[in-house]
Amino acid sequence: MGSKQDTGFATRAIHAGQDADPTTGATIVPIYATSTYTQAAPGQHKGYEYSRSGNPTRTALETCLAALEGGQQGLAVAGGIAATTAVLSSLRPGDEVVASADLYGGTFRLLERVFKPWGLTARYTEDPTPAGFAPLMSPQTKLVWIETPTNPLLQILDISAIAEMAHKHGAMLAVDNTFASPYLQQPLGLGADIVVHSTTKYLGGHSDVVGGAVIGSTKILEPIKFYQNAAGGVCGPFDAYLVLRGLKTLQVRMDKHCANARQISGWLAKHPAVDKVFYPGDPAHPGYAIAQKQMLDYGGMVSLRLKGGVPAAHAFMSKIRIFSLAESLGGVESLCCHPATMTHASIPVEVRTARGVDDGLIRLSVGIEDVADLRNDLDQALKA
Repeated sequence: MGSKQDTGFATRAIHAGQDADPTTGATIVPIYATSTYTQAAPGQHKGYEYSRSGNPTRTALETCLAALEGGQQGLAVAGGIAATTAVLSSLRPGDEVVASADLYGGTFRLLERVFKPWGLTARYTEDPTPAGFAPLMSPQTKLVWIETPTNPLLQILDISAIAEMAHKHGAMLAVDNTFASPYLQQPLGLGADIVVHSTTKYLGGHSDVVGGAVIGSTKILEPIKFYQNAAGGVCGPFDAYLVLRGLKTLQVRMDKHCANARQISGWLAKHPAVDKVFYPGDPAHPGYAIAQKQMLDYGGMVSLRLKGGVPAAHAFMSKIRIFSLAESLGGVESLCCHPATMTHASIPVEVRTARGVDDGLIRLSVGIEDVADLRNDLDQALKA
């Protein structure tokens, strides 16, 4: 996009990779619903041969994502877990991954039940500081994997410090930036090597698409790009269009998500039925100072435990009306998730319970509705 790459975030989200269509002048990138491309002669084409290898709608999305994260290249794939798979597939049997213990259940399942039998070893630290990671590093450690904020306990990890630690041990750092979005946090600028997203969440923003992305330097992404094409789990053109449409309003949506979450978390912290609130924008949160340093705002996710324990949690989840009891997050509508039976059910009960993901934990994805209505909904459910 030339000089547009030097513009502000919202401008890049709307314009990067999205010049007017050269054939028709269409302002919005068309959905190129084609599997193949006609060539003038063998090997003489216009940059596209087959849509698994490349599609103009997907290219526009990949260009925009790279611009938003400050990376040289972006790769769009079929889902967030497909993005994680693409990164891990660049490793080799015998390699090791070190990860923070609080992470998405699907990532744990992928590491333990898909890549462990394949020959990859994963080690997990309960201490999400560099001092917690360092003792687990070995000459075989090729990748450090973190989320920040984490799912579902909303821990904040110091990206710069962990990147420095990883590089000192000859490993790369990959950051799942799904909970923050590139608007609130840009890990590559903080020293990370790879950024992963579930574009299903805040980037798409409307709970109508499943997708994933990997962003980084062209050199680091080379083996991942090869895997993207060779394995074939690519983002389709219609899905790419939906994520592009979502990106155009990412900044204004995130501002509202954050504002609502800030009010909801503060209100919940004072509610007599609530035992504990997990929200990185709370000055009492252990990661508050780090979040201030590396995030623009604190996100739209809030987790909590109720004083009545598991029975109270189940009663609460049966009474919500505006919040929908559903998996996923990051859409304009507010969602309530029970990690133990939903997003983290694939983690053995003794493991997840030890990590704090017990049956009484509730995770809220605070949407962009009128905050008074959200508060009233939570209040009537808590009184149950």
